[in-house]
Amino acid sequence: MNEHIGFLADDTEVDVVLEGGPDDLPRAHQAERSSLTSRKLKIQHRDGYEHFELIGTGDDFTPATFRWTGRTKIAE
Repeated sequence: MNEHIGFLADDTEVDVVLEGGPDDLPRAHQAERSSLTSRKLKIQHRDGYEHFELIGTGDDFTPATFRWTGRTKIAE
C-alpha cells in the first residue's frame, strides 16, 4: 500500500510506509523527520515496540520506507 498524506506544513513529520511487522499495524504512518537521519523507527504497539530500519528515503511524492527488524516488550 502506498497511502500517504504528505509533508506537514511545519516539516517536523514525514509520511512513511512500513514493511513487515504485525498484520494489524497500519502500513501508512507519520514519523518525526529525525527518524530519517537516525535510520531507525520505534512504534509503540500493544504491549511492546515494533522496530523498523530505513530502506528508502522517498521524496516529495513518495514516502520513506522502513522495514521491520524486530519487537521488544515494554518493561514493567
